[in-house]
Amino acid sequence: MRNKFTAMGGPDGGDGGRGAHIILKGNRNLWTLLHLRYYKNVLAEDGEKGGANNCHGRDGKDIIIEVPLGTIARDEETGKQEIEILEDGQEVIWLPGGKGGLGNSHFATPTNQAPEHSQPGLPGVEGWKVFELKVLADVGLVGFPNAGKSTLLSVITAAKPKIADYAFTTITPNLGIIDYRDGRSFCMADLPGIIEGAAEGRGLGHRFLRHIERNAALLFLIPADSKDHRKEFEILVNELEQYNPELLHKQFLIAISKADMLDDELKSAISKEMPESVPLLFISSVTNQGLTTLKDKLWTLLNEPINQ
Repeated sequence: MRNKFTAMGGPDGGDGGRGAHIILKGNRNLWTLLHLRYYKNVLAEDGEKGGANNCHGRDGKDIIIEVPLGTIARDEETGKQEIEILEDGQEVIWLPGGKGGLGNSHFATPTNQAPEHSQPGLPGVEGWKVFELKVLADVGLVGFPNAGKSTLLSVITAAKPKIADYAFTTITPNLGIIDYRDGRSFCMADLPGIIEGAAEGRGLGHRFLRHIERNAALLFLIPADSKDHRKEFEILVNELEQYNPELLHKQFLIAISKADMLDDELKSAISKEMPESVPLLFISSVTNQGLTTLKDKLWTLLNEPINQ
């Protein structure tokens, strides 16, 4: 300290402010990461230097990045998951700002009453990071391309997915809310179709399978005109197991779509070839056949305990 009344005052250097944090915050009104597409370089500001008269430097202004629920943040180099955002308003410090240094007033001693040195602040953290969004839905529609998943979603919810008569019409997940009884509802996701080898990255591969991890129940949709209904189901289950064996602990339900093409004799034959351990329904999105029963069964699956 130096002024006209004090020629040799004691130390009065204030502490420096910390650097700004980069914070992730959950926002239930966001559904995609599209708003971050051109927001690739995020630079948080430094803390302010400490001032005279023991004035503390200002902290850097934190940067808050809002993301949809279900977002996972990973380190690009190691691939390690660092943060998972699942709740609205949840805030997590992703990259902490460096701690501010100590001013010279902290280093005064009886033998050195006017120290001229101070402690520098700690450096901040930097790195390349990756966002990944996994769909949060109660029920996931699982099936081969063109199995009728998008059509079913459009009929039993208000969702308007793209529908066409060719494989991989759906290349991104579509969500729809199913209105159940007494004002209750649950969420269904129409996911891109599986092909054999999806667990190895073929087709849409991991871009599809990662979304299944968050679904409480899986609805396997197999078209009535399939050449081998049992084999098609087994291929789908095998792809899930190859990707993540824990997926087999979820609740399963099989629905034979386009059932308006079948008579009672064919329905009986298909029922005999399918596994007895998994509930089986026959539905038609065109004629609304079995859709009420499907809603009832899905609601029951979602509200009963999973047998480990």
